[in-house]
Amino acid sequence: MSCVAIIPARGGSKRIPRKNLKAFDGVPMIVRSIRTALESGLFDQVVVSTDDQEIAEIARAHGAEVPFMRPAELADDFAGTAAVIVHALQQLPSFDYACCVYATAPLLQARYLRQGFELLEQHADKSFAFSVCSFGFPVQRALTLDGQGALTPLYPQFRDTRSQDLPEAFQDAGQFYWGRSAAWLSGEVMFSPASLPVILPRHLVQDIDTPEDWQRAEYLYAALKAGGELQ
Repeated sequence: MSCVAIIPARGGSKRIPRKNLKAFDGVPMIVRSIRTALESGLFDQVVVSTDDQEIAEIARAHGAEVPFMRPAELADDFAGTAAVIVHALQQLPSFDYACCVYATAPLLQARYLRQGFELLEQHADKSFAFSVCSFGFPVQRALTLDGQGALTPLYPQFRDTRSQDLPEAFQDAGQFYWGRSAAWLSGEVMFSPASLPVILPRHLVQDIDTPEDWQRAEYLYAALKAGGELQ
């Protein structure tokens, strides 16, 4: 079976400028995802999809391929990840599987990439397998703010339900998304029964969109590195 890793990494980033190239523990953030993808031994190619020449140069210097530049219409604030993966697959040779690996996933581990591939390969009736983690508290008991700034239950029907009686819920971990190439290209919906979960422990998950997210990721990384769970 042939596999390609596609790492989307556009040059623009509003909340954390140049996020994909910002140093994280001494190296540009994207380098961590490239290294982990290569370390997994799963991929015939590790490809970076970018509109930015500096990102392209750094990606190539660390073992990834940049065989094309992403067009501007797929590099703005409104371009979705699926469209970027489809575009990449249309520029590349044919692969059986494509794995989208996010450039800002410093806690990503190769063993979970392997687990995702093995899971999808074992289930011929499924199209995707991607990283998730459980919510730390039942989402049914979430609170929100009303128009006056007061707290109100998001789901009032569960106000008096014991937390242990509520089903466990999961969130997208924002690290990787395995898919059959045909499923990507045909536009199949990922968040659906066509997908399988690769369940990560919550301490290995941190989405990075804001400076606060970045700081928390640095704290987690340092702790995990000190404990020998990350290299």
